[in-house]
Amino acid sequence: MHPAITIAVKAARRAGSIINRASTDIDMIKVSSKRQNDFVTEVDKAAEAAIIDVLREAYPDHAILAEESGASAGRGDSEFQWIIDPLDGTTNFIHGFPQFAVSIALAHKGQIQQAVVFDPSRNELFTASKGRGAFLNEKRIRVSKRTKLEESLIGTGFPFRVWDHVDAYLAMFRDLMQKTAGLRRPGAAALDLAYVACGRLDGFFEIGLSPWDMAGGALLITEAGGLIGDLRGEANWLHGGNLVAGNPKIFAQILQSIEPHLTPALRG
Repeated sequence: MHPAITIAVKAARRAGSIINRASTDIDMIKVSSKRQNDFVTEVDKAAEAAIIDVLREAYPDHAILAEESGASAGRGDSEFQWIIDPLDGTTNFIHGFPQFAVSIALAHKGQIQQAVVFDPSRNELFTASKGRGAFLNEKRIRVSKRTKLEESLIGTGFPFRVWDHVDAYLAMFRDLMQKTAGLRRPGAAALDLAYVACGRLDGFFEIGLSPWDMAGGALLITEAGGLIGDLRGEANWLHGGNLVAGNPKIFAQILQSIEPHLTPALRG
């Protein structure tokens, strides 16, 4: 295992133990709203602080981009940046709905090199290093082998921060609902992407994500033999925020299905 993965796993497990402890008494958790439908809890903040402490101790020079505290520089002008979501699926968490995860990724010159997605409620640890494959609890994982959209289970996320693209999204949703075996919206994108990587979902699409929602899960998918892109299948997904992922055959068919519904803004 790459040394950076070992450190990221340590950080993710420390955050996971904070989350699991808090989940036993959810009614006591203080919740505040960042904006409509976008919540933060003291658990998000404590988990993030624990992750940053572990990473800073091991890699004091590295820059960090974290959901709750934003971007912070390392010492000097580092080419390395950690991208962190301490609790992806906060809304699920505060309702006691057990679908949430810790996501930690390391980028070098903007390219994701290491990834950890940890589901503390199921104790499932997904890891990937660029060029070395993807793993679930240290067993190698691969994307599914399904080749037909009509036999596929596709994950998605409803737009919840920005409402500009709701009509286009609903048109895509309606189209895919009729062409697939089913659509699922569990509510934690990092975990949805991990599920694509291990074949539980055959594909995934969402509009309006942030880098920390995607960075860890994306490397899991490519290292598991899948593809990832923006709504046109191109490489601008990390900072554009729009994402399609899947095994190679299903990825192509999702793109084909959503293409007629892309507005000029979504073609970007």
